[in-house]
Amino acid sequence: MKFNFSINGIQEFLKSLSGARKSFDPSIFNDPLAGKTGWTPAKGGGANFCTHRLIAMGPERMEFRSSWGAKFFYLIFLFIGLGVMLAVPIAMYSEGKLGLNPETIVPILIGSIFAIIGGIMLYFGTKPIVFDRRAGHFWKGWQNPEKMLNPETLKHYTKLNQIHALQLVSEYCSGNKSSYYSYELNLVLEDGSRINVIDHGNSEKLRKDAQSLSTFLGKPVWDGI
Repeated sequence: MKFNFSINGIQEFLKSLSGARKSFDPSIFNDPLAGKTGWTPAKGGGANFCTHRLIAMGPERMEFRSSWGAKFFYLIFLFIGLGVMLAVPIAMYSEGKLGLNPETIVPILIGSIFAIIGGIMLYFGTKPIVFDRRAGHFWKGWQNPEKMLNPETLKHYTKLNQIHALQLVSEYCSGNKSSYYSYELNLVLEDGSRINVIDHGNSEKLRKDAQSLSTFLGKPVWDGI
């Protein structure tokens, strides 16, 4: 076995140690289901900033809404892309160079890619995440289960009476330029399966929202962070 004692080797070793997951014993919750459900991230990846905030929409309804920071991030991509797609043809036309040439087409293609990415992030990043006690539903997405004959076909849906606990877990995300922790809030159902609710980089805010949701639903928080 060879060891790399170079500066880069030592840095990589320390980085791997910092990203190592701490051992966790779910038996501390005194619930057999805690030992049967998963404790690895239910959804890979995540943001390094707070993407959602919990809002009480009334006495019987709570929702996670996209934070202003998240919306701003999505809109940056969208507006940059749209701006390039609009500005380049105008500039080329004023210079008499507008046409099917690389100077026109390439920037427009790049702008369209940015616009599409921004639009996709905005669409999925702002989709409703709802806990409705009156209807007895949780759902995540643009389809309202109250308007469906068979809402169980939805990927992110469950009846509130099927929720056993709220689970918090962490994930170490590493990239070429930065590394960070992302934190998940998951629903643990009565059969031990899980539904991811949100994941972002602010553990303090996530814990606070989980406690508020715990009070609202009357379900315990299993904090594995």
